[in-house]
Amino acid sequence: MKTTIFKMSGLAYIAGIIMILSLSALSSCATKASFLTSTVAPAAQGTVAVKQDGNKNYVIKVELSNLAPSNRLTPPMNAYIVWMVATDNSTKNLGQLNTSKNFMSKDLNASFETVSGIKPVKIFITAENEVNAQYPESSTLVLTTDYLK
Repeated sequence: MKTTIFKMSGLAYIAGIIMILSLSALSSCATKASFLTSTVAPAAQGTVAVKQDGNKNYVIKVELSNLAPSNRLTPPMNAYIVWMVATDNSTKNLGQLNTSKNFMSKDLNASFETVSGIKPVKIFITAENEVNAQYPESSTLVLTTDYLK
């Protein structure tokens, strides 16, 4: 039986090590958290990932499943709004979680992505009648995370 030995040049070996270390460093920088179980939409589940980009901004990605359309809640609402609590304890409207066919499938899956210059410490979703609210106006807290690390 003949064995084949692959010889790797020193430069290729070092480049491979650097690539592996770079990928490890990039993946370890992201913070990922799950939403807590909701009393408003108990079947809804989801995660939030927060990662700092090359410009020192924070990329916030929300992935949800089993989230009923907001007009099916009791009482019915017009939209889901994604909020963040920042490091200075302020609350910021990140935007509307669109439940149209473009973003939410018939399986009730939805995703949301945005960028913030301020680091989030908590992400939550409310059901609102006004999309442009500056602070949560309804008492319908749909999903929330614990404080992010």
